[in-house]
Amino acid sequence: MQSAPRITVEVPVLAVGSGASDYEELGSRVDALRKPQGLHLTLLHIGVLPDLARDIAAWTKGITTAEAAIGTTVEWLEGLPVLGGFSASSAKLVLLGGGRVSGLEVDVPQHVRDYQVSLVSALHELLDALLVDNVDDFILSSRALGFRYPHWTPHVAVGRPRVGDAGPQEIEPLELRFGDSRIRNRQFLPGVP
Repeated sequence: MQSAPRITVEVPVLAVGSGASDYEELGSRVDALRKPQGLHLTLLHIGVLPDLARDIAAWTKGITTAEAAIGTTVEWLEGLPVLGGFSASSAKLVLLGGGRVSGLEVDVPQHVRDYQVSLVSALHELLDALLVDNVDDFILSSRALGFRYPHWTPHVAVGRPRVGDAGPQEIEPLELRFGDSRIRNRQFLPGVP
């Protein structure tokens, strides 16, 4: 059983299309359509913080303790700049998570891609400060971080694929509005009011 929630840097979805019916129409293409209130686009996945801290402590052979890794990571998260809200679009449903999740592939503005790249660069700096050597190898091998692919595909998970769905589906283009970036589950970070 998971003891702590996953921590991510994300932007919440404020609107899909021009009204509720635009989003609900996706229900004809996916099973178990998610509620629109919880939709988000993940910019950076940190994972369960105690798990990440243990990964760091193990990788550094205890030179960086799990406690030190947690404290420094929380401070780092709290200091990240906020990405302002933006609009984007989607014209495709894609399979994610090894085919277990159906999501909207989002065509985000360049400044959003630049922000996401800056987050990955900042993660490298954090890990370097925590005395993690071979940072790229660590990022790809840390189960907590969960990086499986070398590049970021902006997406919003919307439900489960229907049985037999084999790949991307073109859809009627949808406009999406996103709010300011935030730390998901921030209230569970130690020492954060």
